[in-house]
Amino acid sequence: MMSAETADRFRAAVEKRDLAALDDLFTEDVRLYSPVKFTPFEGRPMVLGLFGVLLRTFEEFRYVGHFDGSAETSTDAAQAPSEILLFRANVNGKQIHGIDLLQFDEAGLIKEFTVMVRPQSAVQALGAAVLKGLVKDGLVPAPDAG
Repeated sequence: MMSAETADRFRAAVEKRDLAALDDLFTEDVRLYSPVKFTPFEGRPMVLGLFGVLLRTFEEFRYVGHFDGSAETSTDAAQAPSEILLFRANVNGKQIHGIDLLQFDEAGLIKEFTVMVRPQSAVQALGAAVLKGLVKDGLVPAPDAG
């Protein structure tokens, strides 16, 4: 599978809110770098779980453009075929503008995924909504109230 084909399938799955269609697009050890957490989400099960939350959290999500090329990965600083998908969405009444940076392995699977979002108020709304969803789905422990 070529990386461009993977990116097209990814985009179609997200736009259709089809979580199952994302399953075979990621490497087993995929890493997702989010705008609200310093350490990445690691591994296909965790990343798919996160996408389950994201697909519920974003309202009026739409991709509005894309660029392709290559870029250094965060994990090993190697150049990898890369595609940037630009999106707009709403979360709890906040308008979000962001990019998804998809980076691919030799087989054309997504090995690294970085999300960047603006403005800061939208990042905070997204972070709170996603944490709530991750806790609800049992993917992360509830934050310590104490």
